Amino acid sequence: MASIAPRKRTGATRQRTSTHEGFLTHRNLFWAKLSAALAVALIALYIFVPLPGTHFGSSWLGYTLGTIGALLILWLTMLGMRKRAITPGRWSLKGWTSAHVYLGLCLTVIGTLHSGFHLGWNVHTLAWALMLIVIASGIFGIWVYATLPQALSSNRYDEEGAITEKQMIEALRSLDRQIHDAAQPLDPETATLVGKSLDEDPFAGTFWNRITGTYPKCATRSTAAELRRIRAYRPRIANDPLDKVDALLTRKEAMLGRMRRHLKLKSWLQAWLYVHVPVTFALIAALSAHIVSVFFYW
Repeated sequence: MASIAPRKRTGATRQRTSTHEGFLTHRNLFWAKLSAALAVALIALYIFVPLPGTHFGSSWLGYTLGTIGALLILWLTMLGMRKRAITPGRWSLKGWTSAHVYLGLCLTVIGTLHSGFHLGWNVHTLAWALMLIVIASGIFGIWVYATLPQALSSNRYDEEGAITEKQMIEALRSLDRQIHDAAQPLDPETATLVGKSLDEDPFAGTFWNRITGTYPKCATRSTAAELRRIRAYRPRIANDPLDKVDALLTRKEAMLGRMRRHLKLKSWLQAWLYVHVPVTFALIAALSAHIVSVFFYW
């Protein structure tokens, strides 16, 4: 009877053709073109329309730009609510996100022109600065979503196909069981050393460790290095249990590295939101103070 070859982990392949249209190129860059045209028109108005030389923000164009900017900021914050609704067509989530990106970039022009380049240590400049921070964090978020998913996907593939995060965890647990069994013949001192790797939590570490992917206190790496030092100063024997433990620790190091790269990439996909969202709320508060101060105390 012919033997049946073991099945690979998945049948997924990295070679695939896609006609997927991203939110940046949605509708042939419609929102990019519209935002660029709006920015050019506003700059032309600012340059060529005669306006008072002081307190530009209180001129008719200043008020117009301020109103457009304030309403646009409030509309841009609605993307989070929009994500909870699923609708196709012109106002699909993809279209809304495309508008969010390009109109958000246009806001740099609107907000800066509204200020008339009169900046100082006051709530008005604070609102402008927070707006720029929100936009800058959004640009970083675009870069993250444009580059990291591919890196995340590449990290999941090996010669056996794709591996999920759950399978990485299962592989680590399986290796720990094999290391535990292989370490049984070792002397107590060496077995205790191996136990440090088995007791290690692969998810332990600070936020900095996770986003940088560096774990200087990795017990598995230090255990493997110490075992190799021990092996270098003892004679080689047949069926030495240290050989098997060393080989298993090498495989665990590789899987840990893969898991930590996976967690690093996932963290970067989320970390920018910890700036973008809170600063957006701070922007709305500063914008409210700016509007109140202009109408009641200017």
